Order: sequence, then C-alpha cells, then structure tokens
Amino acid sequence: MRSLIPWGRPNAVSTPRTSDEGNPFVALHRQMDRLFDDFFQDFDAPRLRNAWSPGGWPSIEVRDADREVKVVAELPGLDEKDIDVTLRDGILTLKGEKKGESSGASYSERWHGQFARSVELGTDVDPDKVRATFDKGVLTITLEKRPEARSNVKRIAINGRD
Repeated sequence: MRSLIPWGRPNAVSTPRTSDEGNPFVALHRQMDRLFDDFFQDFDAPRLRNAWSPGGWPSIEVRDADREVKVVAELPGLDEKDIDVTLRDGILTLKGEKKGESSGASYSERWHGQFARSVELGTDVDPDKVRATFDKGVLTITLEKRPEARSNVKRIAINGRD
C-alpha cells in the first residue's frame, strides 16, 4: 500500500517543469498524483468544493470550536493584496495568484499561478462576524457561530449492551 502513495515511494523522482509540459503522460502523471493526494488526505477534514488548486495548495487547517470556526491557510510569498477571501452560503473561498519569480530556470519545483480553495463550513457561521488577519504568510480567518447554532449541540448518552 505504501508504494501507492506518491510521497512515500522509494527512489521517487521529481518531474522537472521543462518542455514536457505538453506531454500527455506528464499531465496524466500529475493528475494521478493529485488524485492520490486527495484520497489520502485526512478523512475528518471538512468537505472541499470543486475549486482548483495545485495539489491542495494552499495548505489549510480548520478548527471547529463551540463558539467559532477558525481557518488557517499557509500562503508563503504572498501579500494580503494578492488574496481574495469570500463567504457565500456557508462556503469560504480563498482565491489569489502567486507570481512566478524563477524565470529562465532550467529546473524548478516552485509553484506559481492562480489558485482557488473552498471549504464548506455550513450555515452555522455568522457572515456578519468574520475576521481575517495576515501575518508572515499565514492567513487566519475566524468565523463566529450564530447563537442558535451553539445551542443546537446535544450530547447523546451511549448505553452498553443489555
């Protein structure tokens, strides 16, 4: 099973970004890598929508507490003006563009281009109580939950067999 995971393969070789960009086998290889990346992500993660992002970039973390939901995204090399954050119908979307800096490189593993990442948070969050901060390439979005959503949590007792 470990040999199926792209980052766990022994003797894995990176694919250089050169004239192979038009090669259909390289495109298939990248799509299969993305497929495995998506499959082996944490199964408890919030549902991600059909927004395109290269290999799940930017990396995000979602914390769901009693009173708020906190989404943290790592966006190294970007400024806050390069990022657009929207909340619509309980779906938080991060969009932006990372400008390329490695012009003329003969080999590069650095990614640049447009990205979009969406996370379905549901209707429990209050769209009027959202805060976002950006510090040293880390975007933190705090979304307060509606008061009625906080009171809807009900503990359920677990009984053993009789």
